[in-house]
Amino acid sequence: MLGRIAALIVKELLAILRDPRGRMVLIVPPLLQLVVFSFAATLDVENVRMAVLNQDPGKWSHELVQRFVGAPTFREIRFLDGVAEIRPTIDRQEALVVLHLPQSFSADIAAGRPAAAQLILDGRRSNAAQIVQGYAARIVDQFNRDLAAGPPSVLVARDWFNPNLEHQWFIVPSLIGTITMLIGLSVTALSVARERELGTFDQLLVSPLTPAEILVGKTVPSLLIGLFHGTVFLLAAVFVFAVPFTGSLLLLYGSLVMYLLSVIGVGLFISSLSQTQQQAFLGTFLFAAPAILLSGFASPVENMPDWLQQFTLINPLRHFIVVVNGVFTKDMPAINVVDNTWPLAVIALCTLSAAAWLFRRRLE
Repeated sequence: MLGRIAALIVKELLAILRDPRGRMVLIVPPLLQLVVFSFAATLDVENVRMAVLNQDPGKWSHELVQRFVGAPTFREIRFLDGVAEIRPTIDRQEALVVLHLPQSFSADIAAGRPAAAQLILDGRRSNAAQIVQGYAARIVDQFNRDLAAGPPSVLVARDWFNPNLEHQWFIVPSLIGTITMLIGLSVTALSVARERELGTFDQLLVSPLTPAEILVGKTVPSLLIGLFHGTVFLLAAVFVFAVPFTGSLLLLYGSLVMYLLSVIGVGLFISSLSQTQQQAFLGTFLFAAPAILLSGFASPVENMPDWLQQFTLINPLRHFIVVVNGVFTKDMPAINVVDNTWPLAVIALCTLSAAAWLFRRRLE
């Protein structure tokens, strides 16, 4: 039995690695995705274009405007001449935010009255607008503190695990799970479909191999390729992007194996249902896109509706992102790693069993 499985594993690896285009797909796109996504997929909002309508000639409005001008968040500040320019400026997306200071702004401050200032944001970019609103609120809050009599209260913030709030400390480890998922899905989902198109799958079915042996022979090559890419991305995260690794390699690789098995199970299930490589590719995309969106990579799972949060529990990427970020930056304890790894084992068992059942039906 072991000899038959080993022969099938070697055959699968040779089928993947002998094809120059296959080698290119396995090496170049993942590395490009790692580099591009590490810099492009940022959660920060920077280089914001802002417009200012200052109708007050007093010193306090000038002081507040200069604080926005000096803030590193705002790349370009445009000054408007009248209220009529506010709507077209936002409509044409020439500015994400408009600060409107009325004529009585400085006079109200001098008289000790509350001074009103209006902040108009482009709600079409809701996430960026909320973040910029927070930046603006901090600037105005500091302005109010400087105006207040007596020493102001000081709030000192300390960010654990990521003191400088480097977005790459979250993005790069998460890409280990995201890109290895795409690779694992593509390799396994296309394997059986490719053999069906070439006519070799029927030969495989009439061979002495059992469905379980075929399943193992299809799983191990994809697992080895996924572990190779995971190792490359791990080394790149530590030595290229300087993301601190504070946890256990053993725990990370144990969780990575379970994660890859769950992804490979999904890929084999898709491949078993597909008659052509085009169908397998579409099935891969149908699974990968929701999996990434529901993983917590793009937006926190806690922000999703309650019913959708329950649905994310069957998403393997959701569990692995928790593990890989926890192991990297905060030395996640073994018990917490296990809590997020056993769901991966359950998903792997279900998907691999479903793929084996489909193989068995094909034999019958």
